[in-house]
Amino acid sequence: MKIFIIGGAGYIGSHMVKIAHQAGHDVITVDNLSTGHQDAVLYGEFELCDILDTAKLDKLFKKHKPDAVMHFSAYSLVGESMTDPYKYYNNNVSGTLSLLKAMIDNNCKKFIFSSSAAIFGNPEYIPIDENHPKNPINPYGKSKLMVEEILKDFESAYGLKYVSFRYFNAAGHDPDGELSERHDPETHLLPIIMQAANGQRDSVSIFGNDYDTNDGTCVRDYIHVNDLANAHLKGLDYLNQNESSSAEFNLGNGNGFSVKEVIQQVKDITRKDFVVKEEGRRDGDPSTLIASDSKAKEILNLKVSYSNLEDIIRTL
Repeated sequence: MKIFIIGGAGYIGSHMVKIAHQAGHDVITVDNLSTGHQDAVLYGEFELCDILDTAKLDKLFKKHKPDAVMHFSAYSLVGESMTDPYKYYNNNVSGTLSLLKAMIDNNCKKFIFSSSAAIFGNPEYIPIDENHPKNPINPYGKSKLMVEEILKDFESAYGLKYVSFRYFNAAGHDPDGELSERHDPETHLLPIIMQAANGQRDSVSIFGNDYDTNDGTCVRDYIHVNDLANAHLKGLDYLNQNESSSAEFNLGNGNGFSVKEVIQQVKDITRKDFVVKEEGRRDGDPSTLIASDSKAKEILNLKVSYSNLEDIIRTL
């Protein structure tokens, strides 16, 4: 298939470009390079475009005539969303509406959406399945839930078929060493810890040590970026085989690790010690997020290649 990968110059998007190309698809990356890197786009064509530019998107759809769209182009920092909600609603909601309009106007009706576990808010039970109540506690999560609601309306009104993937914590690097996480500044826990182990930063900060968890630090479910990308290909297969049914899936490993546990694992694997500081909580952080991945396993036949945290860390 010919696939538009929106945000394909970013961390997850660039891994998606590689894996979709290896699977035989024709990939076109669309990115504004606000946080992505063009040299991370290893395959296919590249088009410089902001998703808020509906007119330019329309031209790109007419030029390339894609069969499907995978949408990774969102701002995703919880803390920043609390201090600058306009940025998040403008890009994540208005930008997605702009993209969806270009799709509908050009009769492109298959859409894979990068949603987030942040739509659930503080969990009422663990593990979190697809039916868990959705009460996001930050603008980032709210923006993702708004798009999920928009997609339902677009299916009813325009026949758009979609799969929404609620990521838990994406982690890891391309095992071939061609791609990595290159956020500036880096905000994700695992690469920050690896930078400390490599001597590239002075310390690692733990934000909050008084959560209702075994050791007081936040617990998260980590899924390797390649497993995320492979899930998207499974989602595309699902849309091709199930013309009448859109769907939502949670993507994680079904296991949770606390911040302190992750830090200790990195220290053990790298045999490096580094300074760890404890600071106050950040606004908008739930204490525990662990996915139920049973629906994805059952319906998509999804099998993860990196089933434990040690394997993910080793790719870093």
